[in-house]
Amino acid sequence: MITQVLVLNGPNLGRLGIREPEIYGSVSFDALADLCRSTGRALGLDVDVRQTDDEAEMISWVHEAADARMPVVINPAAFTHYSYALRDALAMRTAPLVEVHISNPAARESFRHTSVVAAVANGTVAGFGLVSYQLALQAIAGLVAQQAEHARKSEQAEP
Repeated sequence: MITQVLVLNGPNLGRLGIREPEIYGSVSFDALADLCRSTGRALGLDVDVRQTDDEAEMISWVHEAADARMPVVINPAAFTHYSYALRDALAMRTAPLVEVHISNPAARESFRHTSVVAAVANGTVAGFGLVSYQLALQAIAGLVAQQAEHARKSEQAEP
């Protein structure tokens, strides 16, 4: 069975390739989406890549994932540092969640050092450019496999 995964991207990430290429690189958002989908296929994941500059839309997508028990890779972008509404939505997750960043927020301006969403994620991958997304998808695949193995063992243990 193929696992569906949402890869969610926050504000300004739709402008990859032209927004501060010295920080975010010169690859377009469309190319990032293609990379995520192809990485997902190689891992047995069906990846749906989305981007929004709208906090309410992002929260709706998170609710959709929670209701469907769908794993999420999220680059909250600027929402990372202040969106308690997004953090609370992510806390309702029902499947693995990995936070991802293209740059390393800890090596940048001090306001970027705090993530309000990190505490509700399984983990964070940051600072490896677009490879961060590939690593996050690998983590999701591993977490999904662990959950499936745990469920299989629980079923075998029941009389």
